[in-house]
Amino acid sequence: MTTLCAYFDCFAGASGDMLLGALLDAGLPLEQLQAALATLPIRGWEVAATREARQAVGGTRALVRYDEAQQPHRHLADILALIAGSGLPAPVQDRAAAVFQRLARAEAHVHGTTPEEVHFHEVGAIDSIIDIAGVTAGLHLLGIERVYASALPLGGGTIRVAHGELPVPAPATLEILAEAHVPTRPHPAQVELLTPTGAALLAELASFEQPPMAVSAVGYGFGARQVPPLNAVRLWLGELAEPVLQDEAVLLETNLDNATGEALGYVLGRLLEAGALDAWCTPIYMKKNRPGVLLSALAAPAQAHELALLILRETPTLGVRRQLVQRSIAGRSVATVETPWGAVRVKVKLLGGEEVTAAPEYDDCARLAREAGVPWQGVHAAAQWAWSARGA
Repeated sequence: MTTLCAYFDCFAGASGDMLLGALLDAGLPLEQLQAALATLPIRGWEVAATREARQAVGGTRALVRYDEAQQPHRHLADILALIAGSGLPAPVQDRAAAVFQRLARAEAHVHGTTPEEVHFHEVGAIDSIIDIAGVTAGLHLLGIERVYASALPLGGGTIRVAHGELPVPAPATLEILAEAHVPTRPHPAQVELLTPTGAALLAELASFEQPPMAVSAVGYGFGARQVPPLNAVRLWLGELAEPVLQDEAVLLETNLDNATGEALGYVLGRLLEAGALDAWCTPIYMKKNRPGVLLSALAAPAQAHELALLILRETPTLGVRRQLVQRSIAGRSVATVETPWGAVRVKVKLLGGEEVTAAPEYDDCARLAREAGVPWQGVHAAAQWAWSARGA
């Protein structure tokens, strides 16, 4: 089973119209997009696309034309009602609504009000509604199941909006990035590279990593400015190339010959509570033939320093080794099955989106076994059978 994916390479930032242009340039039929957006209960607008060449690179500029005088500024409830009243598929409606809700939370935080009271200005205009509905509908029309994006570059300087002159990135943009913990990178350009609409779309829809994929199409979506460097979003479309994900972790290690079993058990528990991906001990022989223990922990790179300090505080060691390691990771999900004694969670391993094996949760089986006074093996076997027989 193949999984279609999209990777937005945002080397020059992102905006709603750039993302939409990239989808059109990568193969989204304009007529299908227009038909989908025509179901929105709004009139007095049209969406078009023009092919352009900039710096010897061909791409597409998405254009939304409308009479601004006929388009009022809207509150969140107004926009959600427009989306709900459209003929867009339910998944598209849900994603578009979630993007606007994310925008509303950011605006509310900036202005010290509630999302319901936010009075949208630029992002409540018809072009932003079309951009957001268009991107979510376009991904659906192309059959994209997973969306990824690069780290987002941030420019500098100031920008003039309805509220006056504001710093770049705009306050709402920065709130969106902060809420979603979006990775960013500095950029020397003294212009707005990332708009609130572009930030909200990617924060809501994308995972911020470059996936292993077999690329089948590439599209360039141009922005309004025609200045160097190339003002575009580059979209890669294709299939996920591997059934497992790749990531990096930090292996923390220290040799101990003067720690008690109680101390080691305690520090292993503390490491896992603090967020270690795994922690374990291995018997070793040290200098002068002393039996000892190799204490190891696997940490996400952002947590490595904190966990190394924990090892230094909780053990007699004077140093902790650190080593960056590569991991291949199977996907996982959690299901719940019913047994004669109650519900048990089951951890399901996924390869290429397909279920491969499953393991009943130990703690759930142990709790039910104690409560019912039955063997743990019986509860575990019943949960395993229930998962295997589901849908039969």
